[in-house]
Amino acid sequence: MGNKNKKFIGVFFCVWIAGLLTPALLYAQQAPDTIRIYDIPEVTISERYQTQEVRATAPIQVFTKEQLSSLNVLQVSDAVKHFAGVTVKDYGGIGGLKTVSLRSLGAEHTAVSYDGITISDSQTGQVDIGRFSLDNVDRLSLSNGQSDNIFQPARLFASAGVLNIQTLTPQFRKGRNTNLNGSFKTGSWGLVNPSLLVEQKINDTWALSANAEWMSADGRYPYTMHYGNQNDSTSREKRKNTEVRTLRAEAGLFGNFSDTEQWRFKAYYYQASRGLPGATTLYYDYASQYLWDKNTFIQSQYKKEFNRKWVFQTSAKWNWNYQRYLDPDYKGSTGKTENKYYNQEYYLSASALYRMLDNLSFSLASDGSMQTLNASQDNFAAPKRYSWLTALAGKYVNEWLTASVSLLATVINEHTHFGAVAGNHRKLNPYVSASFKPFKTEELRIRGYYKDIFRLPTFNDLYYTEVGNTGLSPEKTTQYNLGITYGKEINRFIPYISATVDAYYNKVEDKIIAIPTKNIFIWSMVNLGEVEIKGLDATANIILEPLQDIRLNLSGNYTYQRALDVTDPDGKTYNQQIAYTPRVSGSGQAGMETPWVNLSYTIVHSGKRYVLGQNLSENQLAKYTDHSIAANRDFQIKNIKTNLRVEVLNLLDKNYEIVRNFPMPGRSVRATITIKASPRPSPKEREKRAVYGY
Repeated sequence: MGNKNKKFIGVFFCVWIAGLLTPALLYAQQAPDTIRIYDIPEVTISERYQTQEVRATAPIQVFTKEQLSSLNVLQVSDAVKHFAGVTVKDYGGIGGLKTVSLRSLGAEHTAVSYDGITISDSQTGQVDIGRFSLDNVDRLSLSNGQSDNIFQPARLFASAGVLNIQTLTPQFRKGRNTNLNGSFKTGSWGLVNPSLLVEQKINDTWALSANAEWMSADGRYPYTMHYGNQNDSTSREKRKNTEVRTLRAEAGLFGNFSDTEQWRFKAYYYQASRGLPGATTLYYDYASQYLWDKNTFIQSQYKKEFNRKWVFQTSAKWNWNYQRYLDPDYKGSTGKTENKYYNQEYYLSASALYRMLDNLSFSLASDGSMQTLNASQDNFAAPKRYSWLTALAGKYVNEWLTASVSLLATVINEHTHFGAVAGNHRKLNPYVSASFKPFKTEELRIRGYYKDIFRLPTFNDLYYTEVGNTGLSPEKTTQYNLGITYGKEINRFIPYISATVDAYYNKVEDKIIAIPTKNIFIWSMVNLGEVEIKGLDATANIILEPLQDIRLNLSGNYTYQRALDVTDPDGKTYNQQIAYTPRVSGSGQAGMETPWVNLSYTIVHSGKRYVLGQNLSENQLAKYTDHSIAANRDFQIKNIKTNLRVEVLNLLDKNYEIVRNFPMPGRSVRATITIKASPRPSPKEREKRAVYGY
């Protein structure tokens, strides 16, 4: 490594540490009797009904914690299936890989944000959303294009869409210092899933939270094996090599110095060991491959509102990933395949918001990051990627018009320890969106957006042994969207209804695809693909209160997509639907709240899909519909609140596949008990409060 690179890394590391820890150092020395007390610990915006989806200039879909509890879902990946325009590739079972593609653009084009800071994977470009539990999630949202929030890190401008996971922030009842929340889930196929959340109020400025979760399952669910090209015979088998064990632990420190100044610090750890079930091909379902994952990160966010016009925020993150893959039955001379990968990132972001007028604001955000990948393989390239992103954005809002515009500048430099290196990149990408309200008395809006964006080739695309191609260009995407939204509060019996309809057109150029080279076992990545995507997303929600203590929540979405390969007019896949993209899909939810018991029903539907680009009958996967039901009830005993929940998943025991030869589980049962408590402070603690006034 040259002196120039060493100097850059040293300076970046020092700045990153400063961004991570400075707010804590500034306030750690305050004495208790100098703490300023505010009635509002943080700035929050709330509405009686969720209207963000209706008012947004670009489509956004949101699930609150209460809505997530009625979806009959265990992981984030299960909940995402209920968003419109989403394709989740699910390789089956609790431990199977799960990735999300937004409007058929590919998983690499969808960013995943955790508490406002993106989760990156420069090795594959795809984040496994099956690893995220919902136990500590407060809000889950999916934005197409980008959200209306212009005051955010530059990296959140740099993708075709963003899945944002917002975790819980400690909230305390008056006179309480501690919150305890424990849950235990168990169910079919050996599921054991305990979790514990502890929140502690230190004083009116500081609060702590700690959350841990363990999950174990054998995953040996039954499925139907089909034999012969015509599926003329079948047998009942059980999935093999499906065991999974995961551990997730998080700790957070929350500093609310005033209603205009906050700091958040989070440490995260995740590990998983799981068997990789094989494809259930003719007379064969044996698998012995195993995968171990470890991920840890620490991240810090600081926000300061200096006055009505100026707001500043900064974020810093260190992320480390480890992955070990083992195939003990490899037939080569070594007798096995064992690869280890180490992925690391340093990330720093700063942004400022300037409110020029009450309805006109501008923001400037700049992010820097360094990503590295090392592997146990001989002569591995060991690439380093230095990224610098700068976003300038503006937003105008009045009673009838909301408009935003942004310009993203990207600078990428790459280096390798061994072998050829990919080219550097310089890009400018614009975005513009608007929402128009034609009628003063009706919440009816017409909206649209345009976005030009790209995604870089991943380290695997560029440097994977005998496959990577360092000459790859970025995969470019152009997005257009035109929609109409409506929301209205009607009367006591129908408190609220809303609906959105969006038509869109996406075009992907220089699509990165794999093609065989020397033989069918040696492939290479090339820029050959071009895809045109035309589609329609529709969502609807209605709240009914037929009786005083009875409440019904009904919602659903529908998606129609024509995602066609237009690469080569003479090719066999020209003008045919791309793999694993259904023309028609949708989902629905129904929930009923009563004083005695709460009931919920969910349905997920997917039309037929093709496993290859050639839309032949032998490449077709059948459509499927998955129904689930649940019932839960709350019990209150003094200061302890208990909830019992029972779910029946895949109620009709449908045997279906999302990815060919990877069958999904049939009917299963899951039970959950949750206990929440807020103990009263001890007499000594109450005396301390009286002395220090908090």
